[in-house]
Amino acid sequence: MSLHPQPIPPVPDETVRVARAAFPKGNIYLKIRDTLGSIYVDEDFADLFSVKGQPAQSPWRLALICVMQYMENLSDRQAADAVRGRIDWKYALSLPLEDSGFDFSALSEFRKRLIEGGAEEFLLNRILEQLREKELIKGHKRQRTDSTHIMVRNSPP
Repeated sequence: MSLHPQPIPPVPDETVRVARAAFPKGNIYLKIRDTLGSIYVDEDFADLFSVKGQPAQSPWRLALICVMQYMENLSDRQAADAVRGRIDWKYALSLPLEDSGFDFSALSEFRKRLIEGGAEEFLLNRILEQLREKELIKGHKRQRTDSTHIMVRNSPP
């Protein structure tokens, strides 16, 4: 797979119109796109791809899909179906309403590239950078995607 970085297109007018009609109060994906933009750009992933070969799916979209997939605890197949069928996802991904999506296997291939390239933490770190820049989170504390709550019991004497 090769990468030929493309500029991020604006959300198509028809997608905006339908998404705003469907979600007049907004929803999380519309808010993410409106507040943070696309979050990622293709150039962020240039080191993970060859300059020769068949063109890859747009990595900025695959990265954002992986985040949205995690947010909803979806399988790869379910996430690919969401790209195909959900207006809010199309809005976040700058896709026209008639976009037919991609094969779900592209997500596992993309995650494999992230791991092999040592970039698996990049997705979270980029979001945290953007949130700090917009002052939506404060400080430079370490952020985690998961934490375990531990209860300590005192045993009777």
